[in-house]
Amino acid sequence: MSRASTEQRARVEVLRNEHDGRPALYEATLRSLQAEVKELPPVWLYDERGSRLYEEITRLPDYYLPRREGEILRVQAATIAGRTQASTLVELGAGSAKNIRLLLDALDTASTLERFVPLDVSEPTLRASARAIAAAYPRISVEAIVGDFERDLDLLPEGGRRLIAFLGSTIGNLYPEQRATLLTALAAELAPSDALLLGVDLVKDVARLEAAYNDREGVTEAFVRNALTAANSELDATFDQRLFVYEARWDPVHEWMDIGFRARQAHAVWIQRLGIDVTFQMDEPLRVEISSKFRRERFELEAARAGLQVESWWTDRGGDFALALVPRDPFAGS
Repeated sequence: MSRASTEQRARVEVLRNEHDGRPALYEATLRSLQAEVKELPPVWLYDERGSRLYEEITRLPDYYLPRREGEILRVQAATIAGRTQASTLVELGAGSAKNIRLLLDALDTASTLERFVPLDVSEPTLRASARAIAAAYPRISVEAIVGDFERDLDLLPEGGRRLIAFLGSTIGNLYPEQRATLLTALAAELAPSDALLLGVDLVKDVARLEAAYNDREGVTEAFVRNALTAANSELDATFDQRLFVYEARWDPVHEWMDIGFRARQAHAVWIQRLGIDVTFQMDEPLRVEISSKFRRERFELEAARAGLQVESWWTDRGGDFALALVPRDPFAGS
């Protein structure tokens, strides 16, 4: 197939460019750094270098998530395709390219798929992905959207039967109140014939959880430290890497991994673009990200509060990860 033909079937709509989102990001950063537990919003993790480091993380032996999700999809993708009969596959956030293709393959084989709609904040990532998918699946159109899944759900294309996939463990990076808001918005977005497919990382042995975020190669630490580098560059800030110790620990009360730093000593960070001094006491934490882990009962309760009912729940053989299939209305024969 010619490059021109592929380009014609791979459209990219830019709802939010990098410049548009900066005022909101700066405001969120200001609020987070002035909170009781200081935080640096996790969006600072994902500049160009951070995205490359994350891809490297997904290949590490201790980082089980993409492999366990892929294990489930290899077994259940055909079942998902049969139950949903989706003509449109929506992907929220750029997850594992291998895993979304397992879904694409199953829907393409079922001859129901007509359109793929990936939504992500990274325009370069989306453009590359859209071209690759259009070339690999000549029978479908690709309508990529540069946007924010927390704010732009109502702008997703309508029509036909849609399967909205939120793979990986991104839902676990949201605080409970943020998850409630997102699940409620997803419930409102679903038409009667639509369904959600949600990736859910499960509570497991603490040693394994902490090993996944403290890899021996140090890639995850480099990834999280890159948030400081990115903030320094864009905000004219003075975060000194030498004054922060990387820390990724299990919080048994909230059942999440708490990922960030502790200050080695009392010091201050000047953030020119925000016009503030941020003071740290010795051993004070600076959170960059959380990664919640779930139990089935808790996840189903959160979904129910948003008006959603989990129809199917599949785990890998080791019980590390789950995929939840959530139709707007019960499937025929269910």
